[in-house]
Amino acid sequence: MPWTCSFRALHAHAVALYQQGRRGSDAFFDAAQAAELAALGHTAQELYDFAEDAVKYGEPDEDSALLIAAARREYFLLVQGGQRTGQEIDMGALPSKDAKIGDIPWLPRLIEKAKAKLRGEMPADLMYGCGGDRNFFREWKIDGADFLRAAWLADFDPARLARWVRGGSL
Repeated sequence: MPWTCSFRALHAHAVALYQQGRRGSDAFFDAAQAAELAALGHTAQELYDFAEDAVKYGEPDEDSALLIAAARREYFLLVQGGQRTGQEIDMGALPSKDAKIGDIPWLPRLIEKAKAKLRGEMPADLMYGCGGDRNFFREWKIDGADFLRAAWLADFDPARLARWVRGGSL
């Protein structure tokens, strides 16, 4: 089965469990399902977060979750050779929510979150594509998966990403 079909099935499974009242990523996936996610560079917590927000807020939808997972998978396989770093970023070291690059609020924080998402270093208490991220994407008319790829291509350079966010080239 193609990985996209597997991911969609796991996403639907997670949404159904959340709708039934089950909580906590540790209660959502058995060992085989967790292994499927790990092969994509994804964690149970990341898929749980997508399912929780989809049920509570109606977003991100399944396609958005899949596209974000695809960007992570590509980085995981192409850059990391299918190997996790075994590290997590320190949430205390993230730029504040009101930090700006030029006139663009949230961008410094989002760049660091994108870096952590692509590298598979997200702590359980942090979500790429959270409500704040989604507000940023809406305001700037950017897709969350596109931002991940732009951040990767720009080597996470803040000036290049600010130019891209404003509608310029990388």
